[in-house]
Amino acid sequence: MSRKTAYLLAISMIAALLVSVPAALVFVPKNNGVPYRLTVEKGQGFAAVGRQLAEKEQVFSRWGVLLAAYLNGTQNQLAPGSYRLPARVSAWEIVRRLSSAGPDMVRIQIVEGMRFAQMRRIINQTADLKHDTAGWSDEKLLKEIDPEAGYTRAEGLFAPDSYELDAGSSDLQLYKLAYRTMQKNLNQAWEERQSGLPYKTPYELLTMASIIEKETAHEEDRANVAAVFVNRLNQGMRLQTDPTVIYGMGSAYNGRIRKADLRRDTPYNTYINKGLPPTPIALPGEAALQAAAHPSGADYLYFVSRMDNTGKSEFSRTLDEHNANVRRYILKRP
Repeated sequence: MSRKTAYLLAISMIAALLVSVPAALVFVPKNNGVPYRLTVEKGQGFAAVGRQLAEKEQVFSRWGVLLAAYLNGTQNQLAPGSYRLPARVSAWEIVRRLSSAGPDMVRIQIVEGMRFAQMRRIINQTADLKHDTAGWSDEKLLKEIDPEAGYTRAEGLFAPDSYELDAGSSDLQLYKLAYRTMQKNLNQAWEERQSGLPYKTPYELLTMASIIEKETAHEEDRANVAAVFVNRLNQGMRLQTDPTVIYGMGSAYNGRIRKADLRRDTPYNTYINKGLPPTPIALPGEAALQAAAHPSGADYLYFVSRMDNTGKSEFSRTLDEHNANVRRYILKRP
């Protein structure tokens, strides 16, 4: 081989090396074994992201990320949030992921009628949230959310809804959002409520809404259920509603209420105590709040489930009518 040929071959090898190394940094996937959750802060671009990924050994080099961004034509600031990167991924794929789509979202569904303890359990089990409040008491959580409100019990204060947050967000952010949503819904119901209702405060309206939520999910029945309880309060009658008794039983409830449970004196036993229970018993939705604020004008005092898979109830004005409905729908007697 002539000296000239050797020289040209060396030049070619150097040129190939100069091309192949950057190409490898950009296009060759790195296998990290497990997916990685990348958090992009507000104002960060690919320089900061590349440095973070290199420090966490998620890419071969931060220069590969910068070169991939240059080749992709996306060197601007990134949308802040949380991004899930696959276990095996190249710098090119990372850049395409960050520049072509927004951050990952987490969806949490809180259903009407849930207890707050159930809501906390769902949030604690949501993998892509930061569980900053997992070890907090309900009282500490409330003080962090609204230190001026003075609430000591969290039940009923959070709006059931479907919430979406950036993956990696603090669970405290979700609690604050659900709390503010309930305050908005409750204040609106309170401001627009009918006159003459037996509620002294918005909190009492919230408590009534929680009872309505647990008593019926049938849209046509909510206002009549509200009327029954409002009429009973106005006449000094006991509410005599099973959901409050069940709430007062706590973990002792096993799916049925015995006569002894109806005689047990707890603050939530509305068969013994007159008036509303001391707190809500569940998380009421907007429809239940509106029913509590706008009961029907009917003079009903009693209702019973029809037990016919429709979810509807049968309403009555007198005890004799009610007993007849119990025989018909519950006891299945003529």
